[in-house]
Amino acid sequence: MIKLIVGNKGTGKTKVMVDMINANLPEVKGNIVCIEKGMQLTHNIPTSVRLIDVDEYKIKGCKRFYGFFAGVCASNYDIEQIYVDGILKVLEHDMEDFEELVEKILPLTEDKTVVFTVSCGEEELPEGLKKYL
Repeated sequence: MIKLIVGNKGTGKTKVMVDMINANLPEVKGNIVCIEKGMQLTHNIPTSVRLIDVDEYKIKGCKRFYGFFAGVCASNYDIEQIYVDGILKVLEHDMEDFEELVEKILPLTEDKTVVFTVSCGEEELPEGLKKYL
């Protein structure tokens, strides 16, 4: 399952995501992974959540992120939830790349929840992504 947390800059998307992680942590039997750009959530995310900074791996663009995401999924079959903060920063603010990415990762999400924070207004989302709101 894919879910989007959408809003313009400064509307609290990351806080909503952190609250979701903290609320779900006691209920999840497997692992939670949080992927971000810039390692800003170190003090907000519990240490039991695997926090990954895409900058460490020089990830930019749809193809690289997809490969990275697939690798994360393949490395641990116990992952139940993946949170990605600021996906448009990773994709260099390319909404078409984001739509392509969601289509590509959809088959990888059958047994897990994937949540993206997306810094834009709902009206800016392509129609194909609005079903994930």
